[in-house]
Amino acid sequence: MEIWRHHKHEARENQCTSALVKHIKAPLPLVWSLLRRFDEPQQYKPFVSGCVLQQAHVSIGSVREVNVKSGLPATTSTERLEQLDDDRHILAVKILGGDHRLRNYSSVVTAHPEVVEGAPGTVVIESFLVDVPDGNTKDETSYFVRAFISFNLSSLATVSERMAVQP
Repeated sequence: MEIWRHHKHEARENQCTSALVKHIKAPLPLVWSLLRRFDEPQQYKPFVSGCVLQQAHVSIGSVREVNVKSGLPATTSTERLEQLDDDRHILAVKILGGDHRLRNYSSVVTAHPEVVEGAPGTVVIESFLVDVPDGNTKDETSYFVRAFISFNLSSLATVSERMAVQP
């Protein structure tokens, strides 16, 4: 299927990959306006307390320092924007470093129009590829990352749907 072509990751033996799908009752332009904000992930990602862009403007190759809220097994993450396509609604990010266990992590998010209950909606797909840390299994690593992404996508849906009904 055409919408899956950006979500094919070639995993090596010590890596895992997966994809999640979220249907959102909000139009694509509104959802994309949140997703594309590489410089402001905290608009919908509840675990992010702040973000500092290392350049003046967002462009391919831009690097951001993300601050993570306390209570999680991390405080910072350094991430690079790999792809931002406003026409095809594609965002790809790679983690460069930080005080967490996600090594060689990369993700691709795509957004696609759909009709949800007779109204304009959006289907968002997020896929990832990451190294399995020493002491963990592929299943454990995939479960952790999938839970994290699922929480972010649910928050994206909540924020988008709330914005969609505002006058």
